[in-house]
Amino acid sequence: MARHQLNKNAEVLVESARALAEQQKASAVVLLAELSYNFAEIQKTLGDVPLIVASDVEDVIEAAKKDDVNRVALLEEPETRQMQLVQGLLEALADELLKTGDTIIALYAAFEHQQIDSISIIPLAEHLTRLTSRDLQRLETTVPLDTLQLVVNLAVDIGKEGREGKAVGALFVVGNHRKVLAQSHEQIHDPFKGYPKKERSLRSARVRESVKELAQIDGAFVISSDGHCEAAGRILDAPAQGLTLSKGLGARHWAAAAISKTTSAIAIAVSESTGTVRIFRDGMVVLRIEPIERAMTWRGQDQESSSES
Repeated sequence: MARHQLNKNAEVLVESARALAEQQKASAVVLLAELSYNFAEIQKTLGDVPLIVASDVEDVIEAAKKDDVNRVALLEEPETRQMQLVQGLLEALADELLKTGDTIIALYAAFEHQQIDSISIIPLAEHLTRLTSRDLQRLETTVPLDTLQLVVNLAVDIGKEGREGKAVGALFVVGNHRKVLAQSHEQIHDPFKGYPKKERSLRSARVRESVKELAQIDGAFVISSDGHCEAAGRILDAPAQGLTLSKGLGARHWAAAAISKTTSAIAIAVSESTGTVRIFRDGMVVLRIEPIERAMTWRGQDQESSSES
């Protein structure tokens, strides 16, 4: 297997990563790599700071494995370097290579094609809990952004808090509610049936608390595009043919993928075992949020622009 040489600038960045890691008490250096470097040599330069190689290139992952270096495979193709890096960090958390409170040093190619040219200090507790409104705008859905924010916030709370000290899973289907209702059936007597619209609005704190309590029952919540609970405890009947999901995802996630494929609704599934929130569009996971101790916060466009400048 051919190995590529780091250029002089990349060598300096690796040395800087070690110094920063020691200064910041970082848990690891995460290298977003597109080329098969001599990862053993990079690890030697980093000393006692663990190296984690993240890549969507099979040969790179194989090279890291041969060099006995921690690695995470990126299974999707995110649009930006930032999204690739976020995915790599989430995979490293899932593989228990990192913990949610860790600080890491990231190395990646931001400007030069394939060549490492950038370095970042990333406190995971601050960055992985923050979801910008642009992340949801990328979903290209007719569901209004404020409704998605309401439901995602609620799902994150359920994944993080559970109910009465017990882990709880949940499933929300947002938008195109008439078609969703037509492709589902009651499992229990619908607790929202007969209530006026204003008493089913997720903008009401009382209704959100009711949803958290009702999340303990099986079945999906059906939410209209304007943020009203149309039904709860629904069993989804959409067929799961032609779908591909990661190993380990259960019936709730397959149901979410299927209903998002057949109705063009957005499905949001909360894993009971891990608290992870996955957002489905057109049968695929398009966003994943890990349960981290600090509350997720939304930022408006003005805040995003000022923080990125």
